[in-house]
Amino acid sequence: MKIGLIKETKTPVDNRVALSPDQVVQLKQKYPNTEIVVQSSDIRAFSDEEYKNKGIPVVESVADCDVLFGIKEAKIDSLLPDKHYFFFGHIAKMQEYNRPLLQTFLKDNITFSDYEYLIDKDGKRLCAFGWWAGVVGLYYTLQGFGLREKTYILPKPDLKFTIQDLLKALKSVDLPSVKILITGNGRVSKGAQYILEEIGADRLSEEQFTSDSPVNKLSYFVATTEKLVKRKDGSPYSHEEFKKFPQLYESNFLKWAKYTDIFLSCHFWASDAPIYVTPEILRSQETPIKVIGDITCDICGSIMSTIRPSTHAEPFYDYNPYTEQEEKAFSSDKNITVMAVDTCPNALAREASQYFGEMLIDHVFKPILEGKCSRIIENATIVEKGRLTNKFSYLKSFAQIED
Repeated sequence: MKIGLIKETKTPVDNRVALSPDQVVQLKQKYPNTEIVVQSSDIRAFSDEEYKNKGIPVVESVADCDVLFGIKEAKIDSLLPDKHYFFFGHIAKMQEYNRPLLQTFLKDNITFSDYEYLIDKDGKRLCAFGWWAGVVGLYYTLQGFGLREKTYILPKPDLKFTIQDLLKALKSVDLPSVKILITGNGRVSKGAQYILEEIGADRLSEEQFTSDSPVNKLSYFVATTEKLVKRKDGSPYSHEEFKKFPQLYESNFLKWAKYTDIFLSCHFWASDAPIYVTPEILRSQETPIKVIGDITCDICGSIMSTIRPSTHAEPFYDYNPYTEQEEKAFSSDKNITVMAVDTCPNALAREASQYFGEMLIDHVFKPILEGKCSRIIENATIVEKGRLTNKFSYLKSFAQIED
């Protein structure tokens, strides 16, 4: 079997990779009959020379590879027919902008497995960058608050920025005595919480967070889904019911918004779930929110101020709650500043890639290279040889396939 690590072709650029040079060496030592090549890239966090120095072939074309690994969606004109691709596809929730990508998979007899759906028997994701998204998303959000308030300046991460650099930068400035609301308690949320703990922020109880008393240092509260919604008929919240019938629930976000200065969105949201943060809540005089860090970045999804993704080059824009339109970042105190970078881990690309590669080795490369049937990979496969798999057959109408 010949495996290729493809260069990233998405715009804006992504510097991450599925395997670091050391991880490729590790796999080659364990599976000496496997050939692994790296497609040349001038944007990757690990340079071509770093792979070459480890004896790993760096090539221009991966046309002779059997399985191809990337990170973000590959450009359609870079896709090769009859290959098996792994990357984050962003098509299973029927994202309109990627409809042509799905159609190409089907037309060109491609097999496609999506990292997002590599899950265990309990539905927990096995290969994800979520923790790193939380780390970087919090950093960017605090950076935006400092710029908005003109109180401190945090450095922009470069390609070799590390988590230690990030922590050092945060500890070097006087962070504000404000309340941060974090939603969700998965990997993304835990990454953000880790940084807050490392820099000495206070974790508040529900009673402390919803108190009118001011805080004397940077403080935060973590609200799970149970806190964000309420049943329309007043019945008690049920996690299992909410998963199956989210339409029975409505947003309870205003309860928390009243006490929130910075909102960090780390929760999972499905398209049939309630809109948590409506324009009405954002316009409310009871809402003191100044900055929203939407790490989940569901465009016009659960947070209506997220009207587009932002970039590492320009992480911020303003949302005018009265016109419901975008305005220039930091242009008015009446606006809400939005951070909506949808590739946050890319700011710590080397460390995040290493972390991700370790999970891929365990859950993807090992079964593939040992020739074992993997239910995990099978469940993450959206298209097999140009046909939708049973699990994802609901995408048929989205792809506009005729019988």
